[in-house]
Amino acid sequence: MRMKHLLAGILVSLLVTATGMVRAQGSKVAGDVVERAIHVCNACHGEGGNSTAPIYPKLAAQQPLYLAEQLKLFRAQKRSDSSPQSYMWGISALLDDATIQGLADYYAAQTPKPGKAASPKLMEQGKRIYTQGIPAHNLAACASCHGDNAEGASVFPRLAGQHAEYIVKQLQEFRTKLRPHGVVMAERVVKNMTPDEMRAVAAYLQAR
Repeated sequence: MRMKHLLAGILVSLLVTATGMVRAQGSKVAGDVVERAIHVCNACHGEGGNSTAPIYPKLAAQQPLYLAEQLKLFRAQKRSDSSPQSYMWGISALLDDATIQGLADYYAAQTPKPGKAASPKLMEQGKRIYTQGIPAHNLAACASCHGDNAEGASVFPRLAGQHAEYIVKQLQEFRTKLRPHGVVMAERVVKNMTPDEMRAVAAYLQAR
């Protein structure tokens, strides 16, 4: 836990320096601030937004509107799940709207790397749930919002290639008040998913 807070403190210090440059020198260095912020983000989210640690989501090719919205939720401390509290609350507090948009646009333009495949049986189950839903559970197809290729659209995030462990964690947290979301359907859908169904969908998406 101490190392986690130490890392967050170092990253915040780097952003403080970058933000100070903008205030001192004006808008001409705004691009430099975004570039510096990207280097800070890469420390956890990986080069080009392709993280290798499941605790940190992949950001490459993420929907820019969704990503900007999440950064603003972090900044407002409205996402209370444990990882954002430890890392993102302090970092995002130093980001203005222009920098947030710059980061969102940058990561949206990056090339995603494919995730690891799980067992064929598990992925096939996940594919059925994602593309068809489970009518018996009143579970809608994930593809109806996130797209046939799981690339997302607008406020619906890209899920293709995302860490399976991260996806499961987010699905679980949608059931709580820790992570707010603007789409009521997400809560209704997740409420009807079993842990096994979550793992199956996550395995399918990770391999996309």
